[in-house]
Amino acid sequence: MTANFQIIDKEDVGSLSFPQEEVLQENFEIQQRKTDLERALTLGNLEHLKMKIYFEDDSCGHVVETTVWGVTSDRIILKQGTVIPINRIHKII
Repeated sequence: MTANFQIIDKEDVGSLSFPQEEVLQENFEIQQRKTDLERALTLGNLEHLKMKIYFEDDSCGHVVETTVWGVTSDRIILKQGTVIPINRIHKII
């Protein structure tokens, strides 16, 4: 999976442009992403653990290793208020 994703610094995520389309096709994948986001939020807030977030902007796939500080209904919140739309996230590990 990592072959198709470019490493990006968390400070550069804010400059990306995100389309509205969902990147996952199957309902079970979307449900698994939701479960993974809840886990990432818990680990981020309690243990300050960094997670690898695989996501896609309007041009290519990226991976960022950072702490998830918040999750809303449609985006995740990283340090300094940087956000990634949930519908653009492929996987969180």
